[in-house]
Amino acid sequence: MKVTEITEAHFRKMVAISSKRLSNNAEFINSLNVFPVPDGDTGTNMSLSFVSGAKYVSESTANTVGSLAVALAKGLLMGARGNSGVILSQIFRGFYKSTEKKDSLNANDLAAALTAGVETAYKAVMKPTEGTILTVAREAARAANKAAGESDDTVIVMAAAYEAAKKALATTPDLLPVLKEVGVVDSGGQGLTFVYEGFFDALSGNQRAEDDAHQPSVEEMEEMVNAEHHKSVQSQLSTEDIKYGYCTEIMVKLGAGRLVDSKFDYDEFRNHLNAIGDSLLVVADEEIVKVHVHTEHPGSVMSYGQRFGSLIKVKVDNMRLQHETILEHDEQEENKEEAVVASVNNEGYGIIAIASGDGIANLFKSLGATYVLSGGQTMNPSTQDIVDAIKKVNAQKVIILPNNKNIFLAAEQAAKVAEVPTRVVASRTIAQGMTALIAFNPEEQLDKNAANMSDEMDSVKSGQVTIAVRDTTIAGNIIKKDDYMGIIDGKIELTNPDKVDAAVQMVEKMLDDDSEIVTIIIGQDGTSAEAENIKSAVLKLDEDLEIEIHQGNQPVYPYLISVE
Repeated sequence: MKVTEITEAHFRKMVAISSKRLSNNAEFINSLNVFPVPDGDTGTNMSLSFVSGAKYVSESTANTVGSLAVALAKGLLMGARGNSGVILSQIFRGFYKSTEKKDSLNANDLAAALTAGVETAYKAVMKPTEGTILTVAREAARAANKAAGESDDTVIVMAAAYEAAKKALATTPDLLPVLKEVGVVDSGGQGLTFVYEGFFDALSGNQRAEDDAHQPSVEEMEEMVNAEHHKSVQSQLSTEDIKYGYCTEIMVKLGAGRLVDSKFDYDEFRNHLNAIGDSLLVVADEEIVKVHVHTEHPGSVMSYGQRFGSLIKVKVDNMRLQHETILEHDEQEENKEEAVVASVNNEGYGIIAIASGDGIANLFKSLGATYVLSGGQTMNPSTQDIVDAIKKVNAQKVIILPNNKNIFLAAEQAAKVAEVPTRVVASRTIAQGMTALIAFNPEEQLDKNAANMSDEMDSVKSGQVTIAVRDTTIAGNIIKKDDYMGIIDGKIELTNPDKVDAAVQMVEKMLDDDSEIVTIIIGQDGTSAEAENIKSAVLKLDEDLEIEIHQGNQPVYPYLISVE
């Protein structure tokens, strides 16, 4: 598809697709955010900033690209969050300055607008740093200008900008030492690359299978792993090393207010604030000036702003307190690990349960588990993860409860290579794992214990309630997307559009004459109120049942229900 003129309709689509692309991939961008005491998550900040700009565009009745670019820039400025959001707003402030009088954009106009965006963004940052979103924007603009000199097709120009953005993004670790140390690309640069990807797709008509969510490449998955590994790098810093302790943001409506005594001059304003802090960003248009600065005197920043207009937005964060909170969290995590090692019983046994959800982990620990390894449906731990857990419990003999059939092989492999005798009790569900654990006898030999636990877990029926993600037919059951499924011992037995009804119908199928106890474990997508409704309905089926309700916080399954 060739597009020689970007019309108002084209531009609206470009903004809409890029906004969606950023929103869908905010968490991926967040995973790359590894800087000490961040003012916020980069992906979230950029997404919310661009959503604000897109809202202004969607609400505008303008029929020219120039007028829509003005709306986008205004919305971005008003909604900008954090450094990344502010810089993004400046890129598009320069873009609108270059295009505001144009009805449509040709190839040269598009390249010039991207270049103007780079120039404005660099001016907005007191000390521009390479290896950031600025580098990505600059290299994309250079490529766009080169392409515009060779073609009148805006698709080709935007494709060149997008490809150059990707290449520049890949080089950011070589330009910024902290990125290379952690092993990730710049998060702000990644966000801008998604924006330019959206622009290109809108112009070219390109459809991506990953439009609902970005599917990381092998290299990107490596980045996310590294980011996760280093996300508490702040714990290696000292709180005393933070020179300016208050992240201060103000928005000033110029010319308004009783305390106005000065005419706004951008350079003078920025130089004054630069003398009392760092990480300074000052962006402005004819009506609004927005400031982000790290300082020891947030009150002075606010007072200075009032000399030029009224404060319409103020935000102050104590970064030293944020940092101490991070240190406390890391210390708590270390204490958890120490508590795990200390809990091995006197008979030398270590029992490892694999499960997701803090509540479920606590239930296993209350029943005698030594260590709960996080994992389960969609989050299967590796063999190495299980081997590491075996080492952590520091026991003479170990029993593993996988609690999911997809973990059996990894658990068996771990048992084979473990340095201490290890047995796997093949629990398929959380309920089976808990029932098996109740049968554990610390005085029994390892093989006898494993056999007894395996026999006992067959006495419990396991039910799971979860939502269907697509239409399908399984074993004669017609399943509709977004209906709730009742799964009993691994088999889909029913579906129902109502979550509570699905749970009650499932329990009814699980009950028999010998049933005595029903246990309901509430997941992340369940509620205590719903659980009480399930309990009341089940008691109407059999008033002699004993029903227990526990908070599990597990993902995927709103309710795990067992009958024994």
